[in-house]
Amino acid sequence: MAPSPRRPESAPGASLSVIRPQPPRDPIGYAPARVFASGTSFAGGLVALSARLDGARADMAAAGDACRRSDGAEPAARGIAFIDLPDRLLDAYGRDRPSSELFAILQVARRIRDAVDRVILLGEAGCVLGTRSLFESCCHPFHNELPRGERGGRPRLSFEGFSIDNDSAQGLLDLVAPAGRPRGADLLDRWGLIVVGAGGANRAPALATRLFLAALGTGPEGGPQRLADLVVPITAPDDRLAELARALGCADAFTIPAGLDAAFSPFTAAGLLPAAIVGMDVVRFLEGAAAMNRRFREAPVGANPVLDHAGTSHLAAEAGVGLRVLSTPSSRLESLGAWYVRLLAESLGVAARVASPLAGSVVAAPGSDDPQAGGGLRDVLVTHVVAGEPRRDRLAVPAVEACGRDEDGLDALVGTTWPELQAAAEGPGRPPPVPAAEIVLPRIDEHAIGQVMQMLMLSTVVEGRLRL
Repeated sequence: MAPSPRRPESAPGASLSVIRPQPPRDPIGYAPARVFASGTSFAGGLVALSARLDGARADMAAAGDACRRSDGAEPAARGIAFIDLPDRLLDAYGRDRPSSELFAILQVARRIRDAVDRVILLGEAGCVLGTRSLFESCCHPFHNELPRGERGGRPRLSFEGFSIDNDSAQGLLDLVAPAGRPRGADLLDRWGLIVVGAGGANRAPALATRLFLAALGTGPEGGPQRLADLVVPITAPDDRLAELARALGCADAFTIPAGLDAAFSPFTAAGLLPAAIVGMDVVRFLEGAAAMNRRFREAPVGANPVLDHAGTSHLAAEAGVGLRVLSTPSSRLESLGAWYVRLLAESLGVAARVASPLAGSVVAAPGSDDPQAGGGLRDVLVTHVVAGEPRRDRLAVPAVEACGRDEDGLDALVGTTWPELQAAAEGPGRPPPVPAAEIVLPRIDEHAIGQVMQMLMLSTVVEGRLRL
């Protein structure tokens, strides 16, 4: 067994956000019991599907071996190159730290962190949404609005390039390169680019790259050296961005493994580098994914979140459940839902469009024909993402002396904490019974998000193999 990775002191990937993660590494849970108790035609459960699920797991293990032997070039191995990436990064970091890729990512994160006050991530939608999921769930909810000192000296993080949106791009340029206003040498005026090319056919990231390169290369400090220092390309081996990076002479560059689609990139440098720059603990993130890998390889059906989730999704589709909703009541998890939608769309193709996966809360409105509003809810597979303990001190309903007569009717709740209120809202007062499951996170932090993202990627691949 490889030694446990030792975190370097003051490493950029250590806990540097305003919110300090809690040390426990509790496992997440997946509970589909309410799906099978809901009276649907797939109430036979996972037992009958267990042999096929075990077979899909064995096929993925064999494909993973082929992927490692061929360095991702084997066609049958494409799409699963992500599986053991967290394990390999952590193993190399523990065995020979200075020469490992993770150490290099942390070093570049430190350099960029100290050089700029904003980083712009340009890339395809799948890549951007994966990184945004981690950023919004694990950083301070208002990280970009805080002064630099209250961000722990970490830069802001912005996202662009996933679509051709004139006003969005122009708005970001207003922040970093306003027309007619020269940019100075002050740290708070400096910004840099992380440009991700996953080898896709979408031209939007390439067009955005040209736009922001032109802006970064002008002004008092513009020029080739500025671009070489403040642009970090992260490319697939066959992406044209690699040629552009060589032409710019970029000081640092990273590679996305062959055969890896954009939505499967959270555990590559495309996800880890921006996360480390803004102060997230990427070691814990990788450890969460590695823990999910162990459960996937070893746990039986019925106690295996990956196989159970894939089996439940497959059974629902076979039963004619045409709509999926990943219900993420916390605003910090909305991007996770959007990333999962993209993951399904990229992986399952036409089948995913039939399933119409959505992210957001389910709202019940009896009598409505809108499946999201309650009228068609029995044709929906809802998966609630439920978070346990908060990472900050619990808020409680305060007494307000100026409201001496209980004008708002809330005096009875004085002293009740926000988590208690949330638990009550998610309890007996939920919408009418629907095929529903739960993904239970002990808390929203890097370790838990690493587990759930790896779980959903693995589950998506397993589900795809069940459809063959």
